[in-house]
Amino acid sequence: MDDIVQGLIKRFKTNDPFIIAERLNIKVWYSDLGKNTRGMYYRKLRRRFIVINSDLSEPWMRFVCAHELAHDRLHPGISRFFLDEHSFFNAGKYERQANQFAIKLLTATIEPELEETKEQLLRRCSIPPELHSFM
Repeated sequence: MDDIVQGLIKRFKTNDPFIIAERLNIKVWYSDLGKNTRGMYYRKLRRRFIVINSDLSEPWMRFVCAHELAHDRLHPGISRFFLDEHSFFNAGKYERQANQFAIKLLTATIEPELEETKEQLLRRCSIPPELHSFM
């Protein structure tokens, strides 16, 4: 997973999941997905899509884009929904991996400050607090 994250950053010279998705020809759409669905990734006719709930805050949209990008890179061919009840309370293998990938991507270019805790680093990187346990 670390190699994939570093490879993307090296290839595209950014850790911004929106730019990476665009350069990988993954369409990012925004839609009202309801109260419990933050985003989803799917493939249709060899086209790839990330759909992000339009009601989310900017930090959440960024995290969801990175999370769904993880599904494209780690779980090709599998369309997964990023649902609150699955991602936070009973995270399956794919969801855990996607959360870990997203955190690695979003924190990859940030150096920890002297005596900075993991939570402080994640907060500085705008990672939602609910996801800190995945680092």
